[in-house]
Amino acid sequence: MTESQPAAPRPLAPEELGFERIVYEKAPPRATITLNRPEILNAFDYQMLREIARACEDASYDDEIRVVIVTGAGRAFCVGANLKEWAEHYVGKPNEYWKWFGAFKDMHDRLREIGKPTLARINGIAVGGGNELQMACDLAVMVDDAFIRHVGPEHGSVPAGGATQWLTIMVGDRRAREIVLMCEELPAKKAEEWGLVNWAVPAGELDAKVDAVVENLVRKLPQTTRYAKQHLNFWRDLAWHETINHARDWLALSMATDEPKAAIQKFLEKK
Repeated sequence: MTESQPAAPRPLAPEELGFERIVYEKAPPRATITLNRPEILNAFDYQMLREIARACEDASYDDEIRVVIVTGAGRAFCVGANLKEWAEHYVGKPNEYWKWFGAFKDMHDRLREIGKPTLARINGIAVGGGNELQMACDLAVMVDDAFIRHVGPEHGSVPAGGATQWLTIMVGDRRAREIVLMCEELPAKKAEEWGLVNWAVPAGELDAKVDAVVENLVRKLPQTTRYAKQHLNFWRDLAWHETINHARDWLALSMATDEPKAAIQKFLEKK
């Protein structure tokens, strides 16, 4: 990956950024970040995390961009971490995993602190870190034939990159425990009823709904909206900052234990 660094907090044209794992597009007043690894259901690796963070930084600098959309290419929104990459580079290597998680944390911080409204366009399944990614956005519209699921307790990874922090805020304590501990599919309509997404719509209506939400948001005053968002982030930020670095260290150390190694190996053997 080649990357251009600005000399000042000024936006660049997307083609100058040299992204390979995402597609970053600007069509003011919106920018769109598309996770672009459909062959692996948009699972994110280290490079993708870095690219999302850089795109968010660029969008935050661009005063012509009023809303940022996050979506996925193909039939999935995002299924979280690429477990094949984990097996090759991080299982049994706590220090290397600690570095990877730093990129994950930075991506979340850049997205959550972007200073303008963000909308998750959930075009397909959102699993694990994919659900945490959509939860980091302000609003979410989801196709009604997809589902959300967490699988960390089955794969040797605590979903402490947003799920354990924010699910209780969004859906309540008992429902959060059901999602994390049961590891069952949560259909889009139920996710809407529970408040995990704002709207579940037929696939053919997804883009029309996205357009309508964007048109509404861009009518708002940008400075006032930014500060309103900062206040709305209070509980998310409190839960995140009180736990995320502890999670980073604990999850890194857990990579030296038997559970994740056996669980990830079992998952990859089934693929």
